[in-house]
Amino acid sequence: MMLRYVTFLCVLLLILAALLWTAGFVRFVDFISAYQEPAITEGLTSTDAAIVLTGGSERVDAGLKLLKAGFSRKLFISGVYPNLKMEEIFPENNVDPDLRACCIELGHNATNTLGNAIETQAFMEREGYSSMRLVTANYHMPRSVMLLRHQMPEMRIIPHPVVPEAIKLQSWWLSPKTFFFLAMEYSKYLYAKARLIVEGWL
Repeated sequence: MMLRYVTFLCVLLLILAALLWTAGFVRFVDFISAYQEPAITEGLTSTDAAIVLTGGSERVDAGLKLLKAGFSRKLFISGVYPNLKMEEIFPENNVDPDLRACCIELGHNATNTLGNAIETQAFMEREGYSSMRLVTANYHMPRSVMLLRHQMPEMRIIPHPVVPEAIKLQSWWLSPKTFFFLAMEYSKYLYAKARLIVEGWL
């Protein structure tokens, strides 16, 4: 009798957890779907730095546009492959060598989003900066902002999402590939949030 009760309770808890995860997942997708890449126009807010988290060429292009338009004093790209050189990312025919030398810096140490946050914190503190425009994919923005704000509570962080064409958020339920990709990102977000809560308790 006791075994049957325990089994029933476990099944009930699993169903409840699945329902909560599903509800949270749908809300997560709705939230990131609302993110649109800001137009780089005259009214855009300037920041000390544009921070790009690697993971797609669209991110680097957006960060470079911010720098060239004068909306950031420096461009920092976090999570660059160790052997990748500045000239390979920004050839001379695309970026003036003087601009590369004065205003673009690569971070080679980060291998995940937490590493991005730690690497970015070191850069911002070294430069004495207090504001950043964070450039990353829309689906990656919630986790990135959460971890960077945890590392730098006093920092002014302005999200600057880019929208990858490969991720079809408007019809995600019709694409198993997109669904599993988003489900993985949402699970990573939950894990990161739970980790920060536990660290706070400890």
